[in-house]
Amino acid sequence: MQTDILSQWRRHGREQPDAVAFIAPHRNWTYGDLDAESNRIAQGLRSLGIGPGDRVAALTKHTGECLALMIGANKVGAVVMPVNWRLAPPELAYILDNGKARLLMRDTEFADACAQLSIPSLKLTVGTLANDREPGLADWAAGFPADDTGREASPQDTALQLYSSGTTGLPKGVELSYANLEAGMLGSIPAEIGYTGPPGVFLNALPTFHIAGIGVAVLTSSLGGLSLLHPEFNPPAILDAITEHKVTHTFLVPAMIQFLLQVPGIDKRDFSSLHTISYGASPITERVLLDAIKAFGCRFVQVYGLTETTGAVTALPHEDHVTEGPRRYLLRSAGKPMLGVQVKVVDVATGEALPDGEVGEVWIHSKQNMLGYWGNPQASADAIVDRAGDDPGWLRSGDAGYMRDGYLFLHDRIKDLIVSGGENIYPAEVENVLMQHPAVADGAVIGVPDDQWGEQVKAIVVAKPREHASAEDIIAFMRERIAHFKCPRTVDFVEAIPRNPSGKILKRVLREPYWRGRDRNI
Repeated sequence: MQTDILSQWRRHGREQPDAVAFIAPHRNWTYGDLDAESNRIAQGLRSLGIGPGDRVAALTKHTGECLALMIGANKVGAVVMPVNWRLAPPELAYILDNGKARLLMRDTEFADACAQLSIPSLKLTVGTLANDREPGLADWAAGFPADDTGREASPQDTALQLYSSGTTGLPKGVELSYANLEAGMLGSIPAEIGYTGPPGVFLNALPTFHIAGIGVAVLTSSLGGLSLLHPEFNPPAILDAITEHKVTHTFLVPAMIQFLLQVPGIDKRDFSSLHTISYGASPITERVLLDAIKAFGCRFVQVYGLTETTGAVTALPHEDHVTEGPRRYLLRSAGKPMLGVQVKVVDVATGEALPDGEVGEVWIHSKQNMLGYWGNPQASADAIVDRAGDDPGWLRSGDAGYMRDGYLFLHDRIKDLIVSGGENIYPAEVENVLMQHPAVADGAVIGVPDDQWGEQVKAIVVAKPREHASAEDIIAFMRERIAHFKCPRTVDFVEAIPRNPSGKILKRVLREPYWRGRDRNI
């Protein structure tokens, strides 16, 4: 039996058409629905001349429709591009143009933002749901036959393209293949979190544009399981859903866990159905983790990974969540490499592996390693070392860490990345906008500690002589130009930005006062 993702979706459509794949706010999706509607979408795409290698974009909070579009695109050899709906119009325009998107599916609430865009490659825009501006996806697809194209996928074909911001300030399209998805979603990840499909119920409250959000949808549906979809994270509603639907598994970022713990009466709720809460994407404090273990009474598994590794590649299993004794230090670990994954810490200058306890860059060898960055061979070559033939090579994570007794500990970031509430924010991108402010002579952006979000964005600004702008002025200026989650929450004014002799900003010097007394700098 073929086990690739596309074959699995087809098989579930044939063998369990009446089984529910997704419970969503406005409709439930059976596996028969998913198969038939993706066939119609595929035929519709063909009618537009969309085929192998073309990109179709999804600007949506609705995971069911996003996955149906993905499967339909895959059935004609096209690639779905979920786009971050939190981005500002200029950022959306860059991604859609970079990917040469041929079709755009968008939620109605993003129509005004999209009206500001001019994307020459677009042939059609449809709504995620029916609206008064354009046909909804299902209405449009209904005009085409539900005949399967019969197209098979090669393991190295691109199945999914997600955008990850880069140190240059421009997002990069991460190309993930069927082989990448199969290695993670049918292999290492479900094994680590203990999810094998029915009768498990997986609650997915993660956005479609994150590898975790679309990845959970791919994982559960390829295994024939049931997902409960919550496009908006509403803590009381999430807790109600766990009880009502007997949820067994979920993945949460630490900020979500913290919000759930703040819901009144959480200690009186019945969470006996829960098997595992997996968590990751940003650091978690020991206090939040220990409170969560007590409140939910289930297994906890920490995972670490990147978009470029198709999600999780290391895991700290429940049995290593030791709350007392000499092994308690493992709570600060990102875990051990998953099945089929190798991790090493190297000296950035030499590329040589470092011994236990020495901090260097984290490198990852896995079949989950991305194909590369779309249309950017130089960035791909910089990111992946020693790739040859079937060998996936070593992915340079950009994270600094060290190994101890086979466990990975994250220490800092090679690339100055800020992670706030699970969102990756690159200072260079934010600094590009900061420096556009007419009163800013020099500036830098750093991540500073935030008990709720892990980190928050802070701008350090040198004002131009005889110019005045308040912190509020600068923040408001930036909010008009980039997504709000990337904007500084606070602004400090200084006389000068510290730089080395070559002019590079000394981010460590800027960060040090805010991180003093903490055991790690992320």
